[in-house]
Amino acid sequence: MRRRLGIAFALLGTSSAFADDPVGCDKFKWPVDLERAALSTASQQQVASGASINTLTAQSISLKPLASAALPMAPERKPADGTFAGFVTVPNPSGGSYIIGVSDTAWIDVLQNGTYLKPIAYSGATGCEGLRKSIKFELGTAPTIIQVSGVPKNTINLVILPAQN
Repeated sequence: MRRRLGIAFALLGTSSAFADDPVGCDKFKWPVDLERAALSTASQQQVASGASINTLTAQSISLKPLASAALPMAPERKPADGTFAGFVTVPNPSGGSYIIGVSDTAWIDVLQNGTYLKPIAYSGATGCEGLRKSIKFELGTAPTIIQVSGVPKNTINLVILPAQN
């Protein structure tokens, strides 16, 4: 009897967790048309983890298993076992508010001057083809490292765009 109750409570917890996830492109907290359009062309720009990229183009980044990803800093959130990670550098960003969009489940760390930047806003949804997360950051003009970890596949599409206020 106790075992059945434990299983029932576990299933209820799982159901409510999925029910809390917004589903659909219209569930993002701001319009995501630009990110989705850019990410739809990302496969045309393939780069390896560790590459330098331009801020206004989408990229498809080849990732590695976490143990061999050689991330500049440990992810702020521990990735699940068996997931992939990688990073890219934006060498000379113009300072300002930017949106970083990714196509799949991932933890995103943004680093400048050897420290983690905190996002100014976050939005995510499932069931939106091509876009899983959109995160706003305030970037300075120092070189910027964008790390992704906890990715279930060995590639992820990423775009960096000026935030539309």
